[in-house]
Amino acid sequence: MTRHLSAAPSRRTVVKAAAATAVAAPVLAAATGVRAADGPAFLHGVASGDPLPDGILLWTRVTPTPDAVPGSGTGADTAVDWEIAEDREFIRIAARGTTVARSGSDHTVKADVRGLRPATAYWFRFSAGGAGRTVLSPAGRTRTAPARDASVSGVRFGVVSCANWEAGWFSPYRHLAARADLDAVLHLGDYIYEYASGSYPTQDTVVRPHAPAHEILTLADYRTRHATYKTDTDLQSLHATHPVIAIWDDHEFANDAWSGGAENHTPAAEGAWTARVAAAKQAYFEWMPVRASTEGTVYRRLTFGSLAELHLLDLRSFRSEQASVGDGAVDDPERSITGRAQLDWLKAGLAGSDARWKLVGTSVMISPVAFGALPAHLLAPLAELLGLPAEGLAVNVDQWDGYTDDRRELISHLRDNGIRDTVFLTGDIHMAWANDVPVRAATYPLSPSAATEFVVTSVTSDNLDDILRVAPQTVSLVAAAAVKAANRHVKWVDLDSHGYGVLDVTAERSQMDYYAVSDKTSQDATSAWLRSYRTLSGSQRIERVSAPVR
Repeated sequence: MTRHLSAAPSRRTVVKAAAATAVAAPVLAAATGVRAADGPAFLHGVASGDPLPDGILLWTRVTPTPDAVPGSGTGADTAVDWEIAEDREFIRIAARGTTVARSGSDHTVKADVRGLRPATAYWFRFSAGGAGRTVLSPAGRTRTAPARDASVSGVRFGVVSCANWEAGWFSPYRHLAARADLDAVLHLGDYIYEYASGSYPTQDTVVRPHAPAHEILTLADYRTRHATYKTDTDLQSLHATHPVIAIWDDHEFANDAWSGGAENHTPAAEGAWTARVAAAKQAYFEWMPVRASTEGTVYRRLTFGSLAELHLLDLRSFRSEQASVGDGAVDDPERSITGRAQLDWLKAGLAGSDARWKLVGTSVMISPVAFGALPAHLLAPLAELLGLPAEGLAVNVDQWDGYTDDRRELISHLRDNGIRDTVFLTGDIHMAWANDVPVRAATYPLSPSAATEFVVTSVTSDNLDDILRVAPQTVSLVAAAAVKAANRHVKWVDLDSHGYGVLDVTAERSQMDYYAVSDKTSQDATSAWLRSYRTLSGSQRIERVSAPVR
């Protein structure tokens, strides 16, 4: 959703300017280097996702022959065996089976394994070949969710979003993979980016080029782009050590996508939007560890004992077209960011949940954002990041700010039904925030807060410093102070960092620990704790904490 100037301005403006790892990494490194002359290879790692109390979804991609590259449509259908075990030596096998990697699914395979024990760590792997030349995949580690009615002392998630291949290395994934204390990793969207190489970021700041080099439009293009990302060793390590729970945002399709099109799509030059989005969705479900039962959308619900229920949203497939800032359409009750069916599903799920914490994964920020007096040299780049016009009107039309009736209905639902302990988890805008979600922002703090929101920064995608090409805190402290002054429900905003979050949930509180990496352009970037905020059960308010959860 962030803005910068495209390399092709005549066409448009491009917007949006370890225990487990110790075992998995050596196997992973060996496997990714395999290029068998005449047999199958596992070149894109293994993954698991969407943990249930009795099951987990397993994923891999087999390359049957060297010419059967992703997106090519070539290569014979190949039998793939899978097994899941209670030990890393694969002696205590819990389940095994066989599936087929077909050219029609880009030789990706999934195994939706059931009959497992809740809250249990498992090891899994795949194999292919035969006749004395069977090839094993890397071994992965995963974990099932607690039983739905189980009394759970705590759950812990890694939280990430906005990973642009060209903008840097995926060090945040490596640091999360090194942790043995996570139940899952939540990816809040922009897992891939659709731009042509050198479009975003600009050519002179590209760390590593995209493949394909052109903007992705076709099914082959989207498959190739997903495959490129899954050659990153840090991303492979993340998938090999933790189940990933993913939703999409716009760049899995095209910038500022809505139900009928996108800012970064020109039908006359690029064909029908329906064809492009169908290709993007097919590739997404082929290449991501997301259950096929959610095909066509990613909104779904997962439980973690009686402690937490995770409501995951799809804020691209059903939304109305973004309004023009200042025309009043942002308040039109006929316009929606969720679509009627999804909003009703969310409201019913929140009202009917018996979990202590209601966690909502939303790809764009729900808290309102207004601007006070900002210097002109700061207003323009912040407007780019937030999707605002250069004059800085106080509406972000790509986020919930552009669909105020949906937000009002949801916030009123929380208040009217006494639904407490709701926490929104958000990515998208390449900045870290900790917010109260006020009932009426204009009168906050006299107005009550209906929920809280933790926003994680980007893995690599450009932030304020990257746009201005300045050192951290050169201008951000002034900008952050101005944003907070105009938005008293914003308790903290960091405009400098790239990194990730770790959300720790107990009966007493939900706490987000924010971590920053030292340099997104370095493959060896270190990670350091930045800040922590929490919301105490029953409070609906954010407060700062002096240390991360250990």
